[in-house]
Amino acid sequence: MANEHYFSSLPESELKLRQITVTLAGQPYALTTAGGVFSPERLDAGTQVLLSNMPPVPPGGNLLDLGCGWGPIALTMAIESPHATVWAVDVNERSLDLTRRNAEALGLTNINAVLPEDVPDDVDFMTIRSNPPIRVGKDVLHDMLTHWLPRLQPSTDAWLVVQRNLGSDSLHRWLDGALASDFSVSRAATNKGYRVLRVRRR
Repeated sequence: MANEHYFSSLPESELKLRQITVTLAGQPYALTTAGGVFSPERLDAGTQVLLSNMPPVPPGGNLLDLGCGWGPIALTMAIESPHATVWAVDVNERSLDLTRRNAEALGLTNINAVLPEDVPDDVDFMTIRSNPPIRVGKDVLHDMLTHWLPRLQPSTDAWLVVQRNLGSDSLHRWLDGALASDFSVSRAATNKGYRVLRVRRR
């Protein structure tokens, strides 16, 4: 396990399911997690900050949770927007399995938990919500963001939460320079050492 990361595609550790209770969309839910994924023991602080500082989810269309882990952001969007299609994307097969298990337990049929390459190229998004995997390294992170953010529809937003000590301000500056001129980047909130960045496509 020492060499295993939550961004491993196939975690090698034994699958040991555990139940945790978390509050999503204002209600408590019993959900399933396991080792080998991001924050398996609790709803992590960054995701809490993001969920507390996001605007209402669009009522329809395609919504993206980039780096879904065991699913808290995707599940929240699916609960709040039952007529939308939520794409929960991760490279970690165990994360995707847990997201599917949790969606089924909550009776949510509007979540597609898939690998990045399994999202059709012609799908674009009404919003992107993400606690991105900063620890994958800048090159991988930058490639990921420049692949997905341009798939926002015009007049829509992405909301990213990044820990200040892990480079939120430098990522903000990089996004400003890397994205096309029809994008703008602003800091929407600061809480518990985290920044919520809003990426707007005009």
